[in-house]
Amino acid sequence: MAVLDYLMTHHTHPTADTIFNALYPSIPTLSKATVYNTLNLLTEHGVIQMITIDEKNARFDARETPHLHFKCASCGEIFDFDLPPLQIESLKDYDISDIQVYCKGTCPSCQKKTQH
Repeated sequence: MAVLDYLMTHHTHPTADTIFNALYPSIPTLSKATVYNTLNLLTEHGVIQMITIDEKNARFDARETPHLHFKCASCGEIFDFDLPPLQIESLKDYDISDIQVYCKGTCPSCQKKTQH
């Protein structure tokens, strides 16, 4: 429950290690294996989404509404953007279990830093 609560209150698209490091001080009996197993279980049951925008680490997101992810190549932060409902008529005969939409580039804050 602590892993899910962390994801519900921290919309930062954390890695498993980030979650472990955040929870360990208050739950010293917590193991990394427990965090990984919990994330896998929550992902398998569709409670959270595993985001594969980062080539080095899987990220996790508990937001339920459809949205796009943008990863800044400079600072590494991942931002959420709302999407209108997808109209995918050509896929009507397919049983879709997951949709991931993401973009990569440079966020406005990092763009300003390089302009000055």
